[in-house]
Amino acid sequence: MSYIYANEINMKAYKLINVNGTDSSFIEGTVCEVQHIDVDYFFIQTNIESYQLTAHPAPRYQFVITLKGKLKFTVTNGDSFIIEPGVVLVAKDLLGKGHTWEMIEGNEWHRIYIVPKQDGEDCFTPLIKS
Repeated sequence: MSYIYANEINMKAYKLINVNGTDSSFIEGTVCEVQHIDVDYFFIQTNIESYQLTAHPAPRYQFVITLKGKLKFTVTNGDSFIIEPGVVLVAKDLLGKGHTWEMIEGNEWHRIYIVPKQDGEDCFTPLIKS
């Protein structure tokens, strides 16, 4: 099976979502470039909070932009994907046990969290399977 991105100038992204009520899952796709997204605030983080080391839902709807580090995210059914610089994470799995992650290269994760307006557009386009 091959994959086609809706627009090749968009950035690769994964979107964490809830399915079946509270299960965590993900969709592969892109986020559009040069599209303004209304945000409430952003913050930078390099430390790891203790709750982040176990399964957890996203604490809020947020974009996670990795600046340094390579991580494997795993969702409820065991499927996983890789986040690294150049790949955007849109976190919307706000319910249930959530997801887990582990560093697969290095021991540092430098990232920017961007928190959009609660009902704001995420500009995410799912991958088209052909």
